[in-house]
Amino acid sequence: MQDDQTLKAICYQRGSLSILDQLKLPDESSYIPINSVDDAWKAIHTMSIRGAPAIAVCGVLSLAIELNNSRSKFDSVSSVQQFVTAELNYLLTARPTAVNLTDAAKTIIDYLIPLSNKHGNVSSYIDELLVFMEQFLERDLADNRSIGRYGAEAICQNNTNHKKLNVLTHCNTGSLATVGFGTALGVIRQLAVNDALQLVYFTETRPYNQGSRLTAYELLHDRIPHTLICDSMAGFLMQKEPIHAVIVGADRITANGDTANKIGTYQLAILAKHHHIPFYVAAPTTSIDLTKQTGNEIVIEQRPSREMTSIKGINIAAEGVQVWNPAFDITPAHLITGIITEHGVFKPDELEEKLLSLKEVQ
Repeated sequence: MQDDQTLKAICYQRGSLSILDQLKLPDESSYIPINSVDDAWKAIHTMSIRGAPAIAVCGVLSLAIELNNSRSKFDSVSSVQQFVTAELNYLLTARPTAVNLTDAAKTIIDYLIPLSNKHGNVSSYIDELLVFMEQFLERDLADNRSIGRYGAEAICQNNTNHKKLNVLTHCNTGSLATVGFGTALGVIRQLAVNDALQLVYFTETRPYNQGSRLTAYELLHDRIPHTLICDSMAGFLMQKEPIHAVIVGADRITANGDTANKIGTYQLAILAKHHHIPFYVAAPTTSIDLTKQTGNEIVIEQRPSREMTSIKGINIAAEGVQVWNPAFDITPAHLITGIITEHGVFKPDELEEKLLSLKEVQ
C-alpha cells in the first residue's frame, strides 16, 4: 500500500512544482505546472487542488518556487520579507474556511525576522527560507502517518467484539487531499494494514463528488474493500448494517472542538449519535484554530451555483433554479467522540488544554 505517483497530489523539487489536476480525476491523470503564487491561487480557488493540508503545502511551495526563480529582483533582506508577507496574505484569499494555510503563513512570517538576524546576505537568506518552506512537505506526510497509527489504535480499542470493522467516511481525506497517506483515509489505510478492516462505506459527496471521484480512485488503487453510497443513504445504512465508526477529516477545528468540514458532515454526526456509533475527526494540529472559540466564528465558503447544477458542463438542474451551495458545515463538539491528531486522540473538551501544553513543550 504505497503512495506511488498515481496518488501523488504534489510533485516538488527545488525550482519545479506541479499538482495533480483533481478536477479531471478519475478519467484523466494529468499535472498542472505551478510557476508562481498566482498559479497556486487559481489552482486552490478552482479546486484543481483541494484538501486543507494539500492546499497549505501547495501554497507554501508555490511561494518557494517564485522566490527561488526570481532571486535577482531582491536587493535586500527586507524586500524579501515584504514580498513573502504580501504573497502569503494573497494566498489566504483563495479559500477562506480551511485554516492550515493560515497556520503555515503565520509560521513562515514568524520565522522571517529571526532569520534576518542570522543572514544579512540576500542569497543566503533566501536559501535558508527555501529549506524552511520545503520542510512542510515531509512534515505533512509524517503527521499523516502518525494520525493513521493513533486513529487505528483508538478505533480498535473501542471494538470490544474483536471482529473486523465496517467504517463510514465522507469526502476525500487521503493522499489526494494531503502530501500522502491521508488523514481520515489514512486511519482507514492503517486499519487495512493492521488487518482490522472489513469494509469501507463512503459517500459520493455532492455536489463536487469528491467521494465517488477521488476516494473511490484511492480505494481502488489500494485494493481496500469498499462500497459507495449516495449521501442520502447514510441513515438507512446505519439502521441496517453494522457500522463501527464514522471517520471524517477537518478544514478547521475551533478551541472548543467544533469542526468545519465538507458539507454533509454535520448530518453524519447527528446520525451517528442517534445510532450510537463513534464519530471521529482526523486532522493535523495545523487544522486547529485556537483563535476561534466556537464554530460560529468560522467563515463558511460559498461555492458557485454551477457546481451544483451541472456536472462536467452538463446541466442536471432546471435552468434558472436558485441555489444555496456552502462548501462546509459545522459539526458541534458534543457530537464528536474524539479528535485524532499526530500527537494522539483527544476529546473535544480537552483539545485546547492539550494543544497549549504541546506548544509549551515544543
